[in-house]
Amino acid sequence: MPGKHASAAPNVRRPLPARAWQRMLSGRRLDLLDPSVLDVEVEDIAHGLARVARWNGQTGGAHIFSVAQHSLLVEALARARMPRLDRSRRLAVLLHDAPEYVIGDMISPFKAVIGDAYQAVERRLLAAIHRRFGLPAKSAPELEQLIKVADREAAYLEATRLAGFAAAEARRFFGRPPVISAAIERDYLKPWPAETAQARFLERFRKLADESLRPPRRGSLSP
Repeated sequence: MPGKHASAAPNVRRPLPARAWQRMLSGRRLDLLDPSVLDVEVEDIAHGLARVARWNGQTGGAHIFSVAQHSLLVEALARARMPRLDRSRRLAVLLHDAPEYVIGDMISPFKAVIGDAYQAVERRLLAAIHRRFGLPAKSAPELEQLIKVADREAAYLEATRLAGFAAAEARRFFGRPPVISAAIERDYLKPWPAETAQARFLERFRKLADESLRPPRRGSLSP
């Protein structure tokens, strides 16, 4: 038996578990490891994406070219490619980079360095965002392909108009230059202030979400 004067075991402070959630301006706490649809708010998404810079901020102009503005550009390009695309699928296009309101916009070279860990978090967040707004957790393959094509077209335009790429270099990384209307060139390729990007993203979201549950029109992509 220990003597009555034996010292007590020292109090060892155990380290707190690492925090895996982010507090949003709405007051929600979004868990990156197990995101809940109850913690996803479109106002948080719009606010965050309007303040996340594409190209790590290495673009010309008085303002960053935000992920919110990029998302609107991609949706416009997808709509130009497939005018009969129904509204719910346009909403999925608009939200294709929505997880970046939490995890930021990693440039492709850094994603390649990190590997699957980043992509796993991104997939979980996107699935929760989709479910929150009445979309399938995972988009149909043909819709994913459309998003990929429109995303690469947007990357080509951003690279050559804003990020200092020569046309030949951009073609090597992003494919052939898209044929776009003067309206897309005018409306989407001059960086907006964050408040403008946020407001326009929310406006477009609400227009699409209000009617996204209507039956798809004939000729639109199958579910």
